[in-house]
Amino acid sequence: MDKGRASKTYKFGDRSSSDIIVRLRNREGRPEWIYCHSLILKEKSKFFADQLSRLESTNCIEVQCSESDYDHHVKLLKLLYVRADHLLLDSWDSIRTALGVLQAAVSLCCEEISQSCIQYLEAVPWEDKEEEEILKAVSGLGSLAMPILARIQPVNLNATKNVFISAIQVATSIGGSYPPLCDGLKTSAQEQVEYMLVEDEDMPLVTADEEVRSEIKIGLSKIFSAFLQELSSVEAAENEVMRSLLDLEWMCNMLLKMDLLKDFVFIWVENSYNVLGVVQDIKFDSIMWGVKVKLIEVTGKVLEAVGYGNVVLPAPIRVQLLKIWLPFIRKMKPLLDSIGTEEVGFPYKMDDDLCQGIEGAIISLVLALPSNDQADILVEWMQTQPLRYPDLSEAFEIWCYRTKSAKRRLLVGFDNANNATVSL
Repeated sequence: MDKGRASKTYKFGDRSSSDIIVRLRNREGRPEWIYCHSLILKEKSKFFADQLSRLESTNCIEVQCSESDYDHHVKLLKLLYVRADHLLLDSWDSIRTALGVLQAAVSLCCEEISQSCIQYLEAVPWEDKEEEEILKAVSGLGSLAMPILARIQPVNLNATKNVFISAIQVATSIGGSYPPLCDGLKTSAQEQVEYMLVEDEDMPLVTADEEVRSEIKIGLSKIFSAFLQELSSVEAAENEVMRSLLDLEWMCNMLLKMDLLKDFVFIWVENSYNVLGVVQDIKFDSIMWGVKVKLIEVTGKVLEAVGYGNVVLPAPIRVQLLKIWLPFIRKMKPLLDSIGTEEVGFPYKMDDDLCQGIEGAIISLVLALPSNDQADILVEWMQTQPLRYPDLSEAFEIWCYRTKSAKRRLLVGFDNANNATVSL
């Protein structure tokens, strides 16, 4: 009898035509007899074919299975009676079921059903937990599991680089580059770039690639140009300016992880004067508070990078950075606090973490300047009454101590020089 005829003629569980019994233990632990047909079992399972060849005085085959696997074994026995491959594939309704039947099919050497399980599992989406279970189940299946393993095998470095570059291009896209899903696609790309930088072990090699670094710098230039364009437009829309500024903040965070923050700092310092020239225009005096706070937040990242030595800049540029932003920060802090006190629910403020971070960075930055530049900044700070944020008292005390120490060293140097002259 051929395969198609056998499957069509016999029905699963038909006691009247059954010539073999498969005994399983059900979920209650009791033995259960399932009426089958030797022709079907032998045709679809090497395990049953082997067992049937050994039977002598009994027509019962016992299959060992755990109580939790009982349903999967019953489903497997039913599937032995399915004729066509496409009908077999339509039998799967969940990853859990396919996994359970796969394990049963492997133990009973049912190649056709095993392949159908693999085909289904390879084609459907997995949750993280399901992926772990699938990998555990197929780990010992060899070539049979290759379609599944192909989904998760590590890609080569060049492929990772190409994906990363493409993500960077989308993440730094400007305007309508990808309509009409630009915003959603761009946000998703930014999230994926960030994820890859944190989670992918190969990323240090990728980010060291010159092509990748070049693409990052191009993206930075595009985003900064878009920000300046939005900010300088005659009818600057706060939402658009804020969107560009958020892109810049994201880029700053990414460059920090890629050891390219110096590029961001240079372009920020270079354009700071123009940025503040626009923001401090009289027409923006009582609006764009969100933009102003975000500017301070981004500047805080720059001040920390420079102040703590993560980005090394010449002293004149460090002085320029401080002299441009310190007056603005000093002005905005009490102004925001005042409005927040007067207006209930005013959402824009410099929180404690931001204030402490900026103050610490400024103190560190001031103390690393030449003494005369330190003096200029401290004089300007003390002449601002009343003395408010940022508190540079620590920098002033250290400057005083260093000045006295420098004078003592100078006097000691003169004394040594005079003594040397006399001895001659």
